[in-house]
Amino acid sequence: MGYVNLPNSRVRQATESDHEAAAECLALAFADDPAWAHLLPNAETRAEQLLGYFAAEIANLVPEHRELWVADDGCGAAIWGRPGRWRVPMRHELRAARAMARVFGRLLPLALWAQLRLERHHPRGPAHWYLHYLGVEPRRQGRGLGGALMAPVLERCDGEGVPAYLESSTERNRVLYERNGFDLTGTFAMPMSGPPIREMWRNPKELPR
Repeated sequence: MGYVNLPNSRVRQATESDHEAAAECLALAFADDPAWAHLLPNAETRAEQLLGYFAAEIANLVPEHRELWVADDGCGAAIWGRPGRWRVPMRHELRAARAMARVFGRLLPLALWAQLRLERHHPRGPAHWYLHYLGVEPRRQGRGLGGALMAPVLERCDGEGVPAYLESSTERNRVLYERNGFDLTGTFAMPMSGPPIREMWRNPKELPR
């Protein structure tokens, strides 16, 4: 699979040396996200908590259960679940339990409740790629990097005839995903009167013969 080139960056599959920068990028990208603000309401500590969360997620899931794609300049990252493997085995969840307890503290039950709700709404079939997280640092947003981070896996989806699924927590991101072929299929609320989450599905495009 090739690279995606932008004027100031190149998107590629990550190596272990990219993990720290990817976690930092995702923490910055989601610092003002309404879903994360609901789970981590203290704005003063949220970025640090998110850094701990994404560092633990990447260490626990990549590369066995997730693919990590990054921009060379460290300003963007995307985490994808492979077809048929979007659900993480319980033993891996337990391995990260201590780190998650540090991140969420007394709000850990709410975070677990939110995860269960996401899993309940996740489509069981057909087999699909799952865009678990996509984040671009605020200073680089609106310049095409989000679409570039999705492009390698979406090209694979089209080439192999496989759909893709994601959840969007903002209207701005919904528009980005619709530009890249996703359709809104439903919405549900985060637990405890949380913000809406948009379910989005992308059928593979037919390639010219």
